[in-house]
Amino acid sequence: MRIAILGAGPAGLYLAYLIKRRQPDADIRVVEQNPRDATFGFGVVFSDRALEFLRGDDPETAAAISPHLQTWQDITLDQGGERIAIDGVGFSAIGRLEFLLLLQERARSVGVAPVYGCALTRLDELGEADLVVGADGVNSMVRRSYAQAFGSTVGHFSNRFAWFGTTKSFATLSQTFRAAHGHFNAHHYRYGAGMSTFIVEVDETTFLREGFDSMPYAQAKAICERVFADVLDGHTLVSNNSVWRQFSKVWNARWSHGRHVLIGDALHTAHFSIGSGTRLAMEDAIALDAALARHPRDIGDALADYESARRPVVEKLVAAANASGDWYEKFADHMRLAPLDFAMSYLTRSGRIDRERLRRQSPSFVMRYERERPTPA
Repeated sequence: MRIAILGAGPAGLYLAYLIKRRQPDADIRVVEQNPRDATFGFGVVFSDRALEFLRGDDPETAAAISPHLQTWQDITLDQGGERIAIDGVGFSAIGRLEFLLLLQERARSVGVAPVYGCALTRLDELGEADLVVGADGVNSMVRRSYAQAFGSTVGHFSNRFAWFGTTKSFATLSQTFRAAHGHFNAHHYRYGAGMSTFIVEVDETTFLREGFDSMPYAQAKAICERVFADVLDGHTLVSNNSVWRQFSKVWNARWSHGRHVLIGDALHTAHFSIGSGTRLAMEDAIALDAALARHPRDIGDALADYESARRPVVEKLVAAANASGDWYEKFADHMRLAPLDFAMSYLTRSGRIDRERLRRQSPSFVMRYERERPTPA
Protein backbone atom coordinates (compact mmCIF):
# COMPACT_ATOMS: atom_id res chain seq x y z
CA MET A 1 0.00 0.00 0.00
CA ARG A 2 1.23 3.50 -0.89
CA ILE A 3 0.30 6.15 1.66
CA ALA A 4 1.13 9.86 1.41
CA ILE A 5 0.81 11.87 4.61
CA LEU A 6 0.86 15.65 4.37
CA GLY A 7 2.08 17.15 7.64
CA ALA A 8 4.69 15.99 10.16
CA GLY A 9 3.07 17.19 13.34
CA PRO A 10 1.97 14.73 16.04
CA ALA A 11 -0.89 13.36 13.92
CA GLY A 12 1.14 12.67 10.79
CA LEU A 13 4.26 11.36 12.51
CA TYR A 14 2.35 9.08 14.82
CA LEU A 15 0.14 7.68 12.06
CA ALA A 16 3.20 6.93 9.91
CA TYR A 17 4.84 5.13 12.84
CA LEU A 18 1.75 3.05 13.64
CA ILE A 19 1.12 1.93 10.05
CA LYS A 20 4.76 1.12 9.31
CA ARG A 21 5.13 -0.76 12.59
CA ARG A 22 2.12 -2.91 11.73
CA GLN A 23 2.81 -3.20 8.00
CA PRO A 24 6.59 -2.99 7.34
CA ASP A 25 6.20 -3.31 3.58
CA ALA A 26 3.90 -0.27 3.31
CA ASP A 27 5.27 2.61 1.23
CA ILE A 28 4.77 5.64 3.47
CA ARG A 29 5.81 9.17 2.56
CA VAL A 30 5.50 12.03 5.04
CA VAL A 31 5.87 15.54 3.63
CA GLU A 32 6.24 18.65 5.79
CA GLN A 33 6.65 22.26 4.63
CA ASN A 34 8.66 23.37 7.69
CA PRO A 35 12.16 22.32 8.82
CA ARG A 36 12.30 19.33 11.16
CA ASP A 37 13.30 21.47 14.15
CA ALA A 38 10.79 24.30 13.60
CA THR A 39 7.62 24.79 15.59
CA PHE A 40 5.75 27.73 17.07
CA GLY A 41 4.75 27.78 20.71
CA PHE A 42 6.40 26.22 23.71
CA GLY A 43 4.93 23.37 25.78
CA VAL A 44 1.99 21.06 25.19
CA VAL A 45 -0.11 19.62 27.98
CA PHE A 46 -1.86 16.28 28.49
CA SER A 47 -4.42 15.38 31.11
CA ASP A 48 -3.82 12.15 33.02
CA ARG A 49 -6.71 10.61 31.12
CA ALA A 50 -5.15 11.68 27.83
CA LEU A 51 -2.06 9.62 28.64
CA GLU A 52 -4.04 6.53 29.62
CA PHE A 53 -4.92 5.76 25.99
CA LEU A 54 -1.26 5.89 25.00
CA ARG A 55 -0.15 3.56 27.79
CA GLY A 56 -2.89 1.13 26.80
CA ASP A 57 -2.46 1.23 23.02
CA ASP A 58 1.27 1.85 22.68
CA PRO A 59 3.28 1.29 25.87
CA GLU A 60 6.58 1.59 23.98
CA THR A 61 5.89 5.14 22.86
CA ALA A 62 4.47 6.00 26.29
CA ALA A 63 7.70 4.73 27.85
CA ALA A 64 9.78 6.86 25.45
CA ILE A 65 7.84 10.02 26.32
CA SER A 66 7.30 9.56 30.07
CA PRO A 67 10.83 10.46 31.26
CA HIS A 68 10.53 13.85 29.59
CA LEU A 69 7.20 14.85 31.18
CA GLN A 70 6.61 17.41 33.90
CA THR A 71 3.67 16.28 36.06
CA TRP A 72 1.40 17.66 38.78
CA GLN A 73 -1.88 16.73 40.44
CA ASP A 74 -3.76 19.98 40.89
CA ILE A 75 -4.69 23.32 39.33
CA THR A 76 -4.29 26.81 40.74
CA LEU A 77 -6.79 29.57 39.92
CA ASP A 78 -5.71 33.14 40.63
CA GLN A 79 -8.51 35.66 40.36
CA GLY A 80 -7.15 39.13 41.00
CA GLY A 81 -4.66 37.82 43.56
CA GLU A 82 -7.02 35.40 45.33
CA ARG A 83 -5.63 31.90 44.83
CA ILE A 84 -7.86 28.81 44.82
CA ALA A 85 -6.30 25.34 44.80
CA ILE A 86 -8.20 22.59 42.97
CA ASP A 87 -7.03 19.10 43.82
CA GLY A 88 -7.22 15.88 41.86
CA VAL A 89 -6.78 17.28 38.33
CA GLY A 90 -3.63 15.61 37.02
CA PHE A 91 -1.71 16.94 34.03
CA SER A 92 1.62 16.42 32.32
CA ALA A 93 3.52 18.68 29.94
CA ILE A 94 6.43 18.46 27.53
CA GLY A 95 8.15 20.92 25.23
CA ARG A 96 6.43 20.95 21.85
CA LEU A 97 9.69 20.68 19.90
CA GLU A 98 11.01 17.96 22.23
CA PHE A 99 7.79 16.02 21.72
CA LEU A 100 8.03 16.30 17.93
CA LEU A 101 11.66 15.14 18.00
CA LEU A 102 10.65 12.10 20.06
CA LEU A 103 7.92 11.25 17.54
CA GLN A 104 10.39 11.71 14.70
CA GLU A 105 12.64 9.17 16.39
CA ARG A 106 9.71 6.74 16.73
CA ALA A 107 9.04 7.12 13.00
CA ARG A 108 12.70 6.56 12.11
CA SER A 109 12.76 3.43 14.29
CA VAL A 110 10.37 1.73 11.85
CA GLY A 111 11.97 3.11 8.70
CA VAL A 112 9.92 6.26 8.03
CA ALA A 113 11.99 9.25 6.89
CA PRO A 114 9.84 12.40 6.62
CA VAL A 115 10.73 14.97 3.97
CA TYR A 116 11.06 18.45 5.48
CA GLY A 117 11.15 21.88 3.90
CA CYS A 118 8.85 20.78 1.08
CA ALA A 119 6.06 23.29 0.51
CA LEU A 120 3.55 21.94 -2.00
CA THR A 121 1.35 24.11 -4.15
CA ARG A 122 -0.90 21.29 -5.40
CA LEU A 123 -1.86 17.91 -3.98
CA ASP A 124 -0.85 16.09 -7.16
CA GLU A 125 2.76 16.95 -6.29
CA LEU A 126 2.51 14.13 -3.73
CA GLY A 127 2.58 11.64 -6.60
CA GLU A 128 0.75 8.34 -6.80
CA ALA A 129 -0.82 7.05 -3.60
CA ASP A 130 -3.56 4.65 -2.58
CA LEU A 131 -4.34 6.89 0.40
CA VAL A 132 -3.67 10.59 1.01
CA VAL A 133 -3.86 11.70 4.64
CA GLY A 134 -4.38 15.34 5.53
CA ALA A 135 -2.49 15.75 8.79
CA ASP A 136 -1.54 19.28 7.84
CA GLY A 137 -3.25 21.25 10.56
CA VAL A 138 -5.70 24.11 10.75
CA ASN A 139 -4.79 25.47 7.31
CA SER A 140 -4.86 22.02 5.69
CA MET A 141 -4.26 21.93 1.95
CA VAL A 142 -6.01 18.57 1.76
CA ARG A 143 -9.12 19.97 3.40
CA ARG A 144 -9.10 23.18 1.38
CA SER A 145 -8.67 21.26 -1.86
CA TYR A 146 -11.94 19.37 -1.26
CA ALA A 147 -13.70 21.70 1.17
CA GLN A 148 -17.14 21.20 -0.35
CA ALA A 149 -16.81 17.42 -0.46
CA PHE A 150 -15.69 17.33 3.17
CA GLY A 151 -18.43 19.77 4.21
CA SER A 152 -15.79 21.94 5.87
CA THR A 153 -16.58 24.85 8.17
CA VAL A 154 -13.98 27.13 9.76
CA GLY A 155 -14.90 29.77 12.32
CA HIS A 156 -13.10 31.62 15.11
CA PHE A 157 -13.53 32.50 18.74
CA SER A 158 -13.45 36.27 19.25
CA ASN A 159 -10.80 36.31 22.02
CA ARG A 160 -7.17 36.83 21.06
CA PHE A 161 -4.25 34.93 22.53
CA ALA A 162 -0.48 35.03 22.23
CA TRP A 163 1.61 31.95 23.03
CA PHE A 164 4.66 33.02 25.04
CA GLY A 165 7.15 31.17 27.19
CA THR A 166 8.98 32.21 30.33
CA THR A 167 11.91 31.02 32.42
CA LYS A 168 9.71 31.18 35.54
CA SER A 169 8.86 27.63 36.65
CA PHE A 170 5.34 27.10 37.98
CA ALA A 171 4.36 24.44 40.50
CA THR A 172 1.05 23.58 38.82
CA LEU A 173 -1.00 24.30 35.77
CA SER A 174 -2.34 27.74 36.64
CA GLN A 175 -4.93 30.18 35.39
CA THR A 176 -4.35 33.80 36.32
CA PHE A 177 -7.04 36.43 35.70
CA ARG A 178 -6.35 40.13 35.94
CA ALA A 179 -8.41 43.29 35.40
CA ALA A 180 -5.88 45.97 34.41
CA HIS A 181 -6.91 48.43 31.69
CA GLY A 182 -9.10 45.58 30.42
CA HIS A 183 -9.37 41.86 31.09
CA PHE A 184 -6.43 39.48 30.79
CA ASN A 185 -6.02 35.79 31.41
CA ALA A 186 -2.82 33.72 31.46
CA HIS A 187 -2.68 29.93 31.03
CA HIS A 188 0.71 28.88 32.39
CA TYR A 189 2.52 25.68 33.31
CA ARG A 190 6.07 24.35 33.35
CA TYR A 191 7.06 21.96 30.60
CA GLY A 192 10.78 21.49 31.18
CA ALA A 193 13.71 22.45 33.37
CA GLY A 194 13.47 26.19 33.80
CA MET A 195 10.82 26.78 31.10
CA SER A 196 7.07 27.29 31.16
CA THR A 197 4.34 28.00 28.66
CA PHE A 198 2.63 31.35 29.24
CA ILE A 199 -0.39 31.94 27.01
CA VAL A 200 -1.87 35.41 27.37
CA GLU A 201 -5.52 35.79 26.39
CA VAL A 202 -7.66 38.92 26.15
CA ASP A 203 -11.28 39.43 25.28
CA GLU A 204 -12.13 41.27 22.08
CA THR A 205 -13.13 44.44 23.91
CA THR A 206 -9.75 44.66 25.60
CA PHE A 207 -7.89 43.76 22.42
CA LEU A 208 -9.47 46.59 20.46
CA ARG A 209 -9.63 49.18 23.25
CA GLU A 210 -5.95 48.75 24.10
CA GLY A 211 -5.03 48.99 20.42
CA PHE A 212 -3.33 45.60 20.30
CA ASP A 213 -4.51 45.25 16.71
CA SER A 214 -2.11 47.98 15.58
CA MET A 215 0.42 48.10 18.43
CA PRO A 216 4.09 47.22 17.80
CA TYR A 217 4.87 43.72 19.03
CA ALA A 218 7.46 44.80 21.61
CA GLN A 219 5.00 47.22 23.19
CA ALA A 220 2.27 44.57 23.45
CA LYS A 221 4.71 42.13 25.05
CA ALA A 222 5.77 44.78 27.57
CA ILE A 223 2.14 45.43 28.54
CA CYS A 224 1.58 41.71 29.13
CA GLU A 225 4.70 41.60 31.32
CA ARG A 226 3.40 44.52 33.39
CA VAL A 227 -0.08 43.01 33.80
CA PHE A 228 1.39 39.72 35.06
CA ALA A 229 4.45 41.16 36.82
CA ASP A 230 3.53 39.64 40.18
CA VAL A 231 3.16 36.20 38.55
CA LEU A 232 6.33 36.40 36.47
CA ASP A 233 8.28 37.49 39.55
CA GLY A 234 11.00 39.32 37.64
CA HIS A 235 11.13 36.92 34.69
CA THR A 236 10.40 38.13 31.16
CA LEU A 237 8.21 36.64 28.46
CA VAL A 238 10.00 34.70 25.74
CA SER A 239 8.78 34.89 22.15
CA ASN A 240 8.47 32.29 19.41
CA ASN A 241 6.17 33.62 16.71
CA SER A 242 4.09 34.92 19.63
CA VAL A 243 1.64 36.97 17.60
CA TRP A 244 -1.99 37.58 18.52
CA ARG A 245 -4.26 34.87 17.15
CA GLN A 246 -7.90 33.87 17.23
CA PHE A 247 -8.52 30.19 17.93
CA SER A 248 -9.93 28.46 14.85
CA LYS A 249 -12.98 26.22 15.09
CA VAL A 250 -12.52 23.60 12.37
CA TRP A 251 -15.15 20.96 11.65
CA ASN A 252 -15.97 18.67 8.74
CA ALA A 253 -19.30 17.02 8.01
CA ARG A 254 -17.49 14.19 6.22
CA TRP A 255 -14.09 12.86 7.18
CA SER A 256 -13.02 11.38 3.86
CA HIS A 257 -13.44 11.98 0.15
CA GLY A 258 -12.37 9.24 -2.24
CA ARG A 259 -8.83 8.31 -1.25
CA HIS A 260 -8.37 11.44 0.89
CA VAL A 261 -8.91 11.48 4.67
CA LEU A 262 -8.37 14.02 7.44
CA ILE A 263 -6.98 13.63 10.97
CA GLY A 264 -6.00 15.96 13.80
CA ASP A 265 -6.45 19.72 13.48
CA ALA A 266 -7.09 19.37 9.74
CA LEU A 267 -10.28 17.52 10.70
CA HIS A 268 -11.31 19.21 13.96
CA THR A 269 -9.95 21.58 16.55
CA ALA A 270 -10.45 21.57 20.31
CA HIS A 271 -9.95 24.78 22.26
CA PHE A 272 -6.61 24.82 24.08
CA SER A 273 -8.32 25.40 27.43
CA ILE A 274 -9.10 21.68 27.76
CA GLY A 275 -5.65 20.47 26.68
CA SER A 276 -6.91 17.80 24.26
CA GLY A 277 -5.70 18.85 20.81
CA THR A 278 -2.62 16.61 20.73
CA ARG A 279 -4.53 13.80 22.40
CA LEU A 280 -7.23 13.95 19.73
CA ALA A 281 -4.65 13.97 16.95
CA MET A 282 -2.89 10.89 18.26
CA GLU A 283 -6.13 9.06 18.99
CA ASP A 284 -7.24 9.82 15.41
CA ALA A 285 -4.03 8.17 14.21
CA ILE A 286 -4.69 5.11 16.37
CA ALA A 287 -8.27 4.86 15.08
CA LEU A 288 -7.30 5.26 11.41
CA ASP A 289 -4.53 2.68 11.68
CA ALA A 290 -6.94 0.23 13.36
CA ALA A 291 -9.53 0.74 10.61
CA LEU A 292 -6.92 0.15 7.90
CA ALA A 293 -5.91 -3.05 9.67
CA ARG A 294 -9.53 -4.24 9.75
CA HIS A 295 -10.01 -3.53 6.03
CA PRO A 296 -6.62 -4.20 4.39
CA ARG A 297 -8.07 -4.65 0.89
CA ASP A 298 -10.63 -1.83 0.73
CA ILE A 299 -9.63 1.77 1.46
CA GLY A 300 -13.22 2.97 1.16
CA ASP A 301 -14.46 0.54 3.79
CA ALA A 302 -11.53 1.41 6.05
CA LEU A 303 -12.24 5.15 5.88
CA ALA A 304 -15.95 4.63 6.52
CA ASP A 305 -15.09 2.42 9.49
CA TYR A 306 -12.65 5.03 10.84
CA GLU A 307 -15.28 7.74 10.80
CA SER A 308 -18.04 5.54 12.18
CA ALA A 309 -15.95 4.31 15.10
CA ARG A 310 -14.23 7.59 15.93
CA ARG A 311 -16.86 10.27 15.31
CA PRO A 312 -18.95 9.78 18.50
CA VAL A 313 -15.89 10.21 20.73
CA VAL A 314 -14.65 13.24 18.82
CA GLU A 315 -18.06 14.92 18.81
CA LYS A 316 -18.26 14.71 22.61
CA LEU A 317 -14.77 16.08 23.15
CA VAL A 318 -15.17 18.88 20.61
CA ALA A 319 -18.53 19.86 22.12
CA ALA A 320 -16.87 20.07 25.54
CA ALA A 321 -13.99 22.10 24.08
CA ASN A 322 -16.39 24.51 22.38
CA ALA A 323 -18.33 24.94 25.64
CA SER A 324 -15.03 25.67 27.41
CA GLY A 325 -14.06 28.13 24.68
CA ASP A 326 -17.45 29.85 25.05
CA TRP A 327 -16.82 30.24 28.79
CA TYR A 328 -13.53 32.00 28.06
CA GLU A 329 -15.27 34.29 25.59
CA LYS A 330 -17.13 35.67 28.63
CA PHE A 331 -14.37 35.38 31.22
CA ALA A 332 -14.59 39.13 31.93
CA ASP A 333 -18.18 38.61 33.11
CA HIS A 334 -17.25 35.53 35.17
CA MET A 335 -14.57 37.56 36.96
CA ARG A 336 -17.36 39.43 38.77
CA LEU A 337 -18.12 36.27 40.75
CA ALA A 338 -16.74 35.63 44.22
CA PRO A 339 -13.54 33.54 44.01
CA LEU A 340 -15.09 30.21 45.03
CA ASP A 341 -18.07 30.71 42.74
CA PHE A 342 -15.70 31.68 39.97
CA ALA A 343 -13.74 28.46 40.54
CA MET A 344 -16.91 26.35 40.47
CA SER A 345 -17.99 28.07 37.24
CA TYR A 346 -14.57 27.35 35.75
CA LEU A 347 -14.62 23.67 36.72
CA THR A 348 -18.10 23.03 35.33
CA ARG A 349 -17.67 25.13 32.17
CA SER A 350 -17.56 22.24 29.69
CA GLY A 351 -20.82 20.69 30.91
CA ARG A 352 -19.13 17.32 31.50
CA ILE A 353 -18.61 17.54 35.28
CA ASP A 354 -21.48 17.72 37.77
CA ARG A 355 -21.18 18.22 41.52
CA GLU A 356 -21.01 14.51 42.36
CA ARG A 357 -18.29 13.80 39.83
CA LEU A 358 -16.40 16.84 41.06
CA ARG A 359 -16.76 15.60 44.64
CA ARG A 360 -14.99 12.37 43.67
CA GLN A 361 -12.34 14.15 41.60
CA SER A 362 -11.58 17.16 43.81
CA PRO A 363 -12.80 16.33 47.33
CA SER A 364 -10.76 19.02 49.10
CA PHE A 365 -12.03 21.80 46.85
CA VAL A 366 -15.66 20.66 47.10
CA MET A 367 -15.37 20.37 50.89
CA ARG A 368 -14.13 23.94 51.07
CA TYR A 369 -16.77 25.17 48.64
CA GLU A 370 -19.62 23.55 50.56
CA ARG A 371 -18.23 24.75 53.89
CA GLU A 372 -17.87 28.37 52.77
CA ARG A 373 -20.74 28.51 50.31
CA PRO A 374 -23.49 26.47 52.01
CA THR A 375 -26.61 25.68 50.02
CA PRO A 376 -29.52 27.90 51.17
CA ALA A 377 -32.19 26.07 53.17
